[in-house]
Amino acid sequence: MELVNGLHFKNIRGDLFGGITAAVVALPLALAFGVSSGAGASAGLYSAILVGFFAALFGGTPSQISGPTGPMTVVVATVFSSLVAGNPDKIPIAFTVILLGGVFQILFGLLKLGKYITLMPYTVISGFMSGIGVIIILLQVGPFLGHPASANVIESVNQFSYFFTNTNPAAAILGILTLAIVFGSPAKLNRFIPSPLLALIVGTLVAIYFFPNSDLRLIGDIPSGLPSLNLPVFDAEQRRSIIGYGFMLAVLGSIDSLLTSLVADNITHTSHDSDRELIGQGIGNLIAGLFGGLPGAGATMRTVINVKTGGKTPISGMVHALVLLGVVLGAGGLTKNIPHAVLAGILIKVGIDIIDWSFLKRAHQISLKTTGLMYLVLLLTVFVDLITAVAVGIFFANLLTVKNLSDIQTEQIKAITNPEDDMDLSMAEKHILKQAQGKILLFSLSGPMSFGAAKTISQRMGIVSEFDVLILDLSNVPLLGVTASLAIENMVKDACDKNRQVFLVGATGKVRRRLEKMKLLRLLSPNHCFDERLFALQDAIAYIESSKDKG
Repeated sequence: MELVNGLHFKNIRGDLFGGITAAVVALPLALAFGVSSGAGASAGLYSAILVGFFAALFGGTPSQISGPTGPMTVVVATVFSSLVAGNPDKIPIAFTVILLGGVFQILFGLLKLGKYITLMPYTVISGFMSGIGVIIILLQVGPFLGHPASANVIESVNQFSYFFTNTNPAAAILGILTLAIVFGSPAKLNRFIPSPLLALIVGTLVAIYFFPNSDLRLIGDIPSGLPSLNLPVFDAEQRRSIIGYGFMLAVLGSIDSLLTSLVADNITHTSHDSDRELIGQGIGNLIAGLFGGLPGAGATMRTVINVKTGGKTPISGMVHALVLLGVVLGAGGLTKNIPHAVLAGILIKVGIDIIDWSFLKRAHQISLKTTGLMYLVLLLTVFVDLITAVAVGIFFANLLTVKNLSDIQTEQIKAITNPEDDMDLSMAEKHILKQAQGKILLFSLSGPMSFGAAKTISQRMGIVSEFDVLILDLSNVPLLGVTASLAIENMVKDACDKNRQVFLVGATGKVRRRLEKMKLLRLLSPNHCFDERLFALQDAIAYIESSKDKG
């Protein structure tokens, strides 16, 4: 295994240019996310530097750029408002949550859970991400109009009437100007200077020269130099909240990063290492928590920009982090005059981009159930919390999936006594069933049989009572779940208790091993197991004929 995944120096020029470009895009976003979180602009920069560098160094997606993202910022804003609640002495607890989130991510990677984390219905992901976008927009309305930011959506919405009736005109003008720039910048101009950075520069200059005494909320001075170490602090009374929020950050950061990894794979035609990516992201977040940075994840827009401008290896991610480190060390004073309204405008654009407009427009055309589930997840995300939204979404999505699979499996379960009941039988098989005159029950299963099929197996058996021989055909069953196996076991035991003969057809591989482990084969005579259905039917009719002769 390589020490650094995908590291080579054959693309050094592209990696340098990609990393520098990604840093230029990341700068205004890092500042905006830092301010929005309640931790301060410097925390956003520290996150972009620390998570960006270490996730690139230890991660599993070579071209990925990591740093603070909208979803992670929403959670950490909740952490600051809930655990810190305006008490500066409790700020270390919030960074302990971030550190703990990194530890959980490392554990996810070591336990090789990467391939499972993105096994989530798109309906849930779409509703969840759209909900995050709505949260970001709602939380930025206050700063956009010149008011302090709130980390609580409901609180922010309740204050809308106050925000609009007491708008700071200068802030509103700057916010609208920012939106005009980020939405209206020509594509050719964006190649030279990304629209968020252009908006940041223009908005700040306009504020300085046209609104010098307008009572605008500014970032103010941010610390220059390297961040100081924050050792973990645990509060016994808040330990459940600390662990819960840490786990929430880990799950959300993992989903966010691995989805971005999939995007990177599609663009670069490569394949990422999910478990290694989780470990890299975890190390980055652990170190960010230790040094006062926000939690981070793979950032889709910055990753795409990196790849499009030549970045292919982890060098680009590390260059991006080092460029931002240079800003912190030497140019921190330049950011003090940036108005919050400009950052709010930038974040509103981020929120709008996060909303899954494409799926929202056509979800109702695909399925009403799908649409309902997506909006349920969206509303829970916005007005309850992220973990509840994902948990409820996955629960109902799985219920719908199980129901659909059960319906399909039900169609593949057939109890045949009449040769005309099934068109797939050969002429010889139909002839034997006709000759048996209902004394042979051919019970045929097809496809994977899960717990959803168990009820149908029992129901189908219950409607057929008069038979002398049960032929259980599992030839087309590749997988047999435990619950379905128990239903079959009950069927066989019931037949044996009534002194009826039971023949088994086509049980091979995993299905046979499952039946052997359940000791079901011990109920059958060795000569009652067949590879072909026709042979079982021939023995069955021979048994019936011999029984008639004895009678």
